[in-house]
Amino acid sequence: MRTIGELRAALTMGYGFPGDADDFEAELAREINHADPADLTGIVRLVEEFRGRIIARQDPEFDTAVAAAVADIRAARGAAQ
Repeated sequence: MRTIGELRAALTMGYGFPGDADDFEAELAREINHADPADLTGIVRLVEEFRGRIIARQDPEFDTAVAAAVADIRAARGAAQ
């Protein structure tokens, strides 16, 4: 994904998390509307964030890692009570 168009296409095809395509469009519009034309770092950050979300979601070990983290948190909360 080298362009915003390719990123949009991937999100629209469901390669990110549920709701990412709509979230990306809303956040991109907000960043564009508030960006200084000489400083587009907010847009760059947004593109990097959503590109990372697509990459994470496509990682076959992602769901396992999230489940393990949730189990660890629940165990820690249970031990603290």
